[in-house]
Amino acid sequence: QVQLVESGGGLVQAGGSLRLSCAASGRTFSNHVMGWFRQAPGKDREFVARISWSGTITYYADFVKGRFTISRDNAKNTVYLQMNSLKPEDTAVYYCAACSGFGCNDINKYDYWGQGTQVTVSS
Repeated sequence: QVQLVESGGGLVQAGGSLRLSCAASGRTFSNHVMGWFRQAPGKDREFVARISWSGTITYYADFVKGRFTISRDNAKNTVYLQMNSLKPEDTAVYYCAACSGFGCNDINKYDYWGQGTQVTVSS
């Protein structure tokens, strides 16, 4: 069992930065692929980034490449999302999630989800 709690969201002007954190409980955190997703009002939840259990392999959605960076600290059971050059279209609730098996490119493979943190980017 893994429990996830996100933090670090807020209101920021376009061009600004935020760093999201996701603290995980449970001793198996380091065995999970971790992902960040987001959901804007009226839209489906979408993939943002994911990171391998070791932290050496990362994947990003095209719309955040070069602006967002995902990282993890297994000693602290925490995954991060550094968001730079934020745009109004980045406004959404951001969720972290854990995937314990294979096929973690599929949102349906994520077993555990946090409650989400709101990110609002003003123009």
